[in-house]
Amino acid sequence: MRSFSKLLVLPLTMAAFLVAATAAKADPYPLTIVLDAPFQSGLTGTTLDFTGTITDPATNGVSLGGDSFTLSGLLRVNDNGYVNNAPFTMNMGDTSGDIDLFSVTIAPGTPAGIYAGVFDILNGNTAVGEVDFDIDVTPEPGTILLLGTGLLLLAGLARWRMPKPTTLTLA
Repeated sequence: MRSFSKLLVLPLTMAAFLVAATAAKADPYPLTIVLDAPFQSGLTGTTLDFTGTITDPATNGVSLGGDSFTLSGLLRVNDNGYVNNAPFTMNMGDTSGDIDLFSVTIAPGTPAGIYAGVFDILNGNTAVGEVDFDIDVTPEPGTILLLGTGLLLLAGLARWRMPKPTTLTLA
């Protein structure tokens, strides 16, 4: 019987760690925001629209007073979708349905790469909901065409400068 209890110690300890890790990952915000497409890509000058759902799973009366963004790069944000479509307050179990939340315009001259952003819903100065999103800025087709043409010209120039092979004829 004693060896059986020793065998149970390891699985019970592992189960306790798993439960503790799940509890530690709990969402600190009362609202849940789910974006339909949290990762989008576009060329410079393009406007990307982000839609999603806001849900209040457990609180009783949260005011959706404003929003804020944390965003890197030469990107411009327009939150008219959130301002015009989001409810003013939410109660336990309420959902906004699928609404326009915000749009991001990729400014001309933005270097290619992936830019991370965070959208927060505020109640006064306190964040009550948060969601991450990413934007992949792809190079313009003209830039790729110019690069390809330059590489072809360099290859042609290198081939043109190579010495011509000489042939030997036997008599």
